[in-house]
Amino acid sequence: RKKKPADEETDEHEPPSPKKKKTEHGANGKLPKKKKKSSSTSETPLMKTPSHSSESECNSSETPEQKEGAFSNFRISKETIRLLQARGVTYLFDIQAKTFNSVFDGKDVVAQARTGTGKTFSFAIPLIERLTATVDRKRGRPPKVLVLTPTRELAIQVAKDFKDITKRLSVACFYGGSPYNPQMDSIRNGIDILVGTPGRIKDLYQNSKLNLSELKHVVLDEVDQMLDMGFAEQVEEILAASYKKGSESNPQTLLFSATCPHWVYDVAKKYMRPQCEHVDLIGKKTQKTATTVEHLAISCHWSQRAAVIGDVIQVYSGSHGRTIVFCETKKEATELSLNTSIKQNTQSLHGDIPQKQREITLKGFRNGAFEVLVATNVAARGLDIPEVDLVIQCSPPKDVESYIHRSGRTGRAGRTGVCICFYQRKEEQQLRYVENKAGIKFKRVGVPTANDIIKSSSKDAVRYLDGIPSTVIEYFRSAAEKLIEERGAVPALAAALAHISGATTLEERSLLNSDVGYKTIVLKCSQEMHSIGYAWRALKEQLGEEIDDQIQRMTFLKGKTVCINAYNPATFSKQISRLISVVSAYASKFHSRVYDRISELEFLGYSILPAGFKYWFAVFFFPLIVTLLDWVCLEQQILRKRYCFPLQCVKQSADMIRCVSLKRQPCVDLYQIGGTKY
Repeated sequence: RKKKPADEETDEHEPPSPKKKKTEHGANGKLPKKKKKSSSTSETPLMKTPSHSSESECNSSETPEQKEGAFSNFRISKETIRLLQARGVTYLFDIQAKTFNSVFDGKDVVAQARTGTGKTFSFAIPLIERLTATVDRKRGRPPKVLVLTPTRELAIQVAKDFKDITKRLSVACFYGGSPYNPQMDSIRNGIDILVGTPGRIKDLYQNSKLNLSELKHVVLDEVDQMLDMGFAEQVEEILAASYKKGSESNPQTLLFSATCPHWVYDVAKKYMRPQCEHVDLIGKKTQKTATTVEHLAISCHWSQRAAVIGDVIQVYSGSHGRTIVFCETKKEATELSLNTSIKQNTQSLHGDIPQKQREITLKGFRNGAFEVLVATNVAARGLDIPEVDLVIQCSPPKDVESYIHRSGRTGRAGRTGVCICFYQRKEEQQLRYVENKAGIKFKRVGVPTANDIIKSSSKDAVRYLDGIPSTVIEYFRSAAEKLIEERGAVPALAAALAHISGATTLEERSLLNSDVGYKTIVLKCSQEMHSIGYAWRALKEQLGEEIDDQIQRMTFLKGKTVCINAYNPATFSKQISRLISVVSAYASKFHSRVYDRISELEFLGYSILPAGFKYWFAVFFFPLIVTLLDWVCLEQQILRKRYCFPLQCVKQSADMIRCVSLKRQPCVDLYQIGGTKY
């Protein structure tokens, strides 16, 4: 199936993730095409296609997967093959090939595969082949196939996939928010395949408008959500018409999803025969998400998030790419879509928007009418929107399944994509939880720098220039010549490009937490630092105690470095070079003085110890004794007066000796800053 089911029908919708085309043939079997800004919905890739034009060339360069999925290996009619090829499909994808015979033979199937792998066609093709053989054109006939989806958008998409590959069967789509009259007309004319959401199907059935007693095949798309608390009761009532306990004549039951928790199998037993088949293309593999998606994480406070998202979209997707931004609430989605920080055309999608407008919005996004879709969970599942380059999640989701489905909106059909998750400091634990459960590793990156934004904006501006007709250029020629005389060719063109791209003002942001007005600085020392306090002390002794007001978020990096945020970098930058050299010299001098102090502390009993114990004294007992002395004000003053050396520094240095002596490394955070790993 190529499309992913969207979230609950009630109100949460999340946009499909971006896909980038590969230079070779698509992973789902589509013929390679040049990337277009607008794409029709029918471009959903579900199976793979060879990249060669002639059939003989295709046979000679077929991959094992292409050979396994060849149409000749399956019971598919010539008419269906012709319609599949019109969709750009020339062989079955992996999940489609492995489930075709079981579905065609009438067996119950539970199938799990990664997002964007063509699960919809996995049940659509074999069911159409079975029904076509015994087609009944009787008026008013009840449906033989019922497909239930959790959202309206997914229902529309699944129904379209069925219609694209059959011309002899009647396909209807019923969902809430749409008028009743066209649906009643479809019921009177007769339906072969019915796709819909549980709410509207249940409504029509309870009012005796819809006959479900002759169902032969039932499909639950995104089964984990269909059997969850929100839909379980509705699904139970709908299926009660055709399911009898323990009966072998119950309809064939097909369950498909990218995520199948263990409880799904337990709940599904009441609908399925004991000999049902399980097809799991994920299994015990660590990574549950699509392998074509790169996962990034950016630390950002909620107050700065909208502005940073605008920069991220500009750098990672540009003005001509497609982006989906997922929000947790409908209010947040509406506000973000109206925020001026996002320069691209933007629209929102969530449960409070009327159904007709939701359909128009999705169609416009597919056709390239606007570049950024801001949505809730409604668009997270099943929706297949071609050529989405970037997916942004405003915060780590509370459940891993949501992250898997959201990130699956990009990197579909063999294309590559990027998924960026924003998080705050308090959400770091949730981010690690998603990493562990989804089997991925987030690459921590900083916010786009001014350099990154300018490079991306200039590329977009040049693309805009390419689309201007020569006849229009003539009207501006005299003004351009005058401008060149006054300012020069390069400065004039550079200013014009800056204005076109909208990059007229640039803000300095922290690479650590995205705060405005901060510059991130890395300090290196000649010795390994055991604690953050060591670096703080060095800065305060050289620059004064007031430095506290200009520095925040001091963080260990991998190795002998400390990373800090410096406020008001215009004035602070004058001291940066001095700081680095001072801290390095300070650490080297400090380390040598530590051993001098240990040899002079005879009043602590160091000299009376046997030689063999002096090492252990320096490693364990000395730090402990100094810590105890820290509690006694009088002893602090004695040490300070006798050795002219702050006790806090002695303690930290003793800790450093212990660290070096035992050959331990400090536990530090690993960051990716400005493309360089520290």
